[in-house]
Amino acid sequence: MSDQQKKIVPINYTNREFETIRDDLLDIAERFYPDTFQDFSEASFGSLMIDSVAYVADQLSFYLDYNVNESFLDTAYQYSNVIRQGRTLGYKSQGRPSTYGSVALYVVVPASSTGIGPDSGYIPVLKRGSSFTSTTGLNYVLTENVDFSKPENVTIVARVDTDTGAPTYYAIKAYGNVVSGKFKRKEINVGGYERFKKVVIGDSNVSEVVSVYDSEGKEYFEVDYLAQDIVFKELSNTNFANDNVPSILKPMIVSRKYVVEYDSFGTSLQFGSGRSGETGVIADPQSVAAEIYSKTYTSDVTFDPSRLSKNRNLGVVPENTTLSIVYRTTNPANSNLSVSKLNSVSSALMDFVNRQDLVSSKVNEVIASVEVENERPIMGDVSLPSTGEIKRRIFDTFPTQNRAVTQSDYENIAYRMPAKFGSIKRCSVQQDQNSAKRNLNMYVVSEDEFGKLLKTNNTIKNNLKTWLNHYRMMNDTVDIIDPYIINLGISFIIRPNVGVDRYTLLDTAIAALKQKYSTPYFIGEPLYITDVFDTLKSVTGVLDVVKVKVTNQSGPNYSGTEIEINKNMSPDGTYLIAPKNAIFEIKFPDVDIVGKIR
Repeated sequence: MSDQQKKIVPINYTNREFETIRDDLLDIAERFYPDTFQDFSEASFGSLMIDSVAYVADQLSFYLDYNVNESFLDTAYQYSNVIRQGRTLGYKSQGRPSTYGSVALYVVVPASSTGIGPDSGYIPVLKRGSSFTSTTGLNYVLTENVDFSKPENVTIVARVDTDTGAPTYYAIKAYGNVVSGKFKRKEINVGGYERFKKVVIGDSNVSEVVSVYDSEGKEYFEVDYLAQDIVFKELSNTNFANDNVPSILKPMIVSRKYVVEYDSFGTSLQFGSGRSGETGVIADPQSVAAEIYSKTYTSDVTFDPSRLSKNRNLGVVPENTTLSIVYRTTNPANSNLSVSKLNSVSSALMDFVNRQDLVSSKVNEVIASVEVENERPIMGDVSLPSTGEIKRRIFDTFPTQNRAVTQSDYENIAYRMPAKFGSIKRCSVQQDQNSAKRNLNMYVVSEDEFGKLLKTNNTIKNNLKTWLNHYRMMNDTVDIIDPYIINLGISFIIRPNVGVDRYTLLDTAIAALKQKYSTPYFIGEPLYITDVFDTLKSVTGVLDVVKVKVTNQSGPNYSGTEIEINKNMSPDGTYLIAPKNAIFEIKFPDVDIVGKIR
């Protein structure tokens, strides 16, 4: 009879935490071993054994659930696992975001011998790579050469002879673009040949890898994927004075290449599996892409213009050499700056025409006279995307397939713009209803140094325009536009439970709403009044939420754009509708969220 009872006792497989497992073990011990174990008080040995087994089972259950969840993108939570899952679906992490902006540059140049205008021989070119420092200690790098001899530059008299009043020095003002961070160089010794070698740089705040050379002077090029053979190399334009184009992009077939991977352990360079001397044979596009007369077959029905080599080794691996890696690290803290905060020159790299014919003391005087100031805010995306935002971008990346056709494709590609070109916080693409053609409006917005929404500057917009041109459809036209920023406020009235401290409860309720709305809204995303009710009701001590009201916030520190609350409220009053070209923001939660206790 005892054996029969043991067979029919059901096992509850849904009990997987400590308390329920312990209860099951107690039930089994009391039912099947009543004569062996009788004392199950908290201080007994039997209770100790059961608690130990329940503890081990609870730990195993937790790690089983954790590993299963982290194996699927939908349920993965750990940041590094989400990035790893996205990599298999074609998503490429862009590293830490950078901030871009325009700065005013000043230099003092000696007057010409005639006293009319500055001496052209001493007018310099401030080279790309010159570095600046803000009042808060943040570093920035010049991204382009700035020629002070351009006729559009403003030139004024800086100093005059006290006796004659003739000008002795002129001040010239020019503009250039800067990016957050500074350049670093690292030498890494590489041993013998290893298939798919990975070289770890180590720094966690790397924004871009500028160049990679080995000890023999051979250059390695960054590619999007190792099967890519074509890269565009930036060359100086010798006709810059006539066509005002500083650089020329030249397509090159390369065999020494790498991809950059960002993860929680730092930044690494992933190489292929080929060895030096094993060069690929250039494929004939005609024989690859089309049927040829006298041939009875087609080798391939498609032709990838980025894959022109028959080499299947995915690039040459460096071996028995030393890699010299130049890369840029962005500031570990917030890199956005308000006006006039960038005002110190750390390193000025200058070129002069026929420098050997100039007086060294005057050249050094010109170099020492360089000054910098940002007349506009320097901004971008100040924070890494959250796991939820990363998942959303990954789900959009897989169907994109490196081309932009749908609205989601354009938004995904905009978010995927490399960090060295700047970052945007929010993006939304809408079809222009007033256009008869396939014209699209892309609304983008950035953040300021305090994480508040701000209009994206022209530098980032121009970079985004260049980036989109690689992916957009030929017959698509895209206008990059600033959305309206609508600053809102929330006021509420709650009723407390009996015996609850009213002032403490009010502070707790406001803090809960501040936490709820700490993440910026998306463009066109509505504000749900029901979310405010749910958040307040979840606060311990709140008996009821009497009233919630949404208001426009106006003043010198706000955007100035308002919305008619009543006309844009949903028919049932549960959410506030946002225009497709606008984004909601609770800019100053400390003053924009107010409450009362009734």
